[in-house]
Amino acid sequence: MPTKTKPVQIPTADGQADAFAAFPDRAEQHPGVLMYPDAFGLRPELEAKARELAGHGYYVLVPNLYYRHGPAPVTELPEHIGAEVRPAVFARLMPLVEAHTTERVLRDADAYLRFLTAQPEVSAGPVATIGYCLGAALAMRTATAHPDRVAAVAGFHPGLLVTDAPDSPHRLVSELTAQVHLGLAEGDLTPEAISELNKAFDAAGVGYSTEVYPGTVHGFTMSDTDAFNPAALQRHWDRLLALLDRTLATG
Repeated sequence: MPTKTKPVQIPTADGQADAFAAFPDRAEQHPGVLMYPDAFGLRPELEAKARELAGHGYYVLVPNLYYRHGPAPVTELPEHIGAEVRPAVFARLMPLVEAHTTERVLRDADAYLRFLTAQPEVSAGPVATIGYCLGAALAMRTATAHPDRVAAVAGFHPGLLVTDAPDSPHRLVSELTAQVHLGLAEGDLTPEAISELNKAFDAAGVGYSTEVYPGTVHGFTMSDTDAFNPAALQRHWDRLLALLDRTLATG
C-alpha cells in the first residue's frame, strides 16, 4: 500500500517533541499506532519500520524520546552501530536515558496519545503502543496508564520491563486491558522474570504471548546494528501484524 510520511511537532508539557509520521496514501482514516524507539532513538531505521507498518493500513507516530535535549538525532549516530562504536554511543546516550524519568514518560505519553488520536487520518477507537528495547517499557507504561485508549501493546527485545523498582512496568500490569505480545531475545529476561511477568498477565486476565525468538541477541530487529537477525525480524512482523489485526479495526 502506498504511504505518505511527514515530520511533525507534538505539543507537550515540556515543549515541542519532534516526531515522524507515516500513514497510507488514501483519503480515509486508519487506526493509530504509537511506536517507541529503542535507546538509540528516532533515526532512519525507525522511520523505515514506520513506513513498513503504515503500508499495512496504520497511522504510525514515532516520537523523539529525547526532544528536551534537541531534535533527533540528539547525538551523532553512525550509519551502522557496530560493536566498535557501541560503547562510545552508549556513553553519550546514557545521560539522556537516565533523565527520561517515569514522570516524564507519563507526561509525554499523554501528549503523544492526544496528538495521535487528533490527527485527521486517524480513525476513532483504540490505538496500539509498540516499542523496541527500552521503548517496550514505555509502550507498556502507556498502555497501563491509558487502559481505555490502548487495545494492543507489543514489545521486542524489551528492556526494563521487570526491575526491582516499586513502579516497575510488570507491577502495573493489573491496570492493563490491552492484548500483549512480547518478542524476547535469548537472554533478555531470566526464566524467573518471564515467569513473574506471565503470572502478572494471567492475574490481569489479558490475552498475551511471551515468546523467546530462537537464535537471537538483544536488538535483533534493528538492521543498523550487529544484532540484526532477518528471520527474527520477519517473525516480529508476523506477530505484530496478527496482534494489530485482532485488536484494531482497519476497515
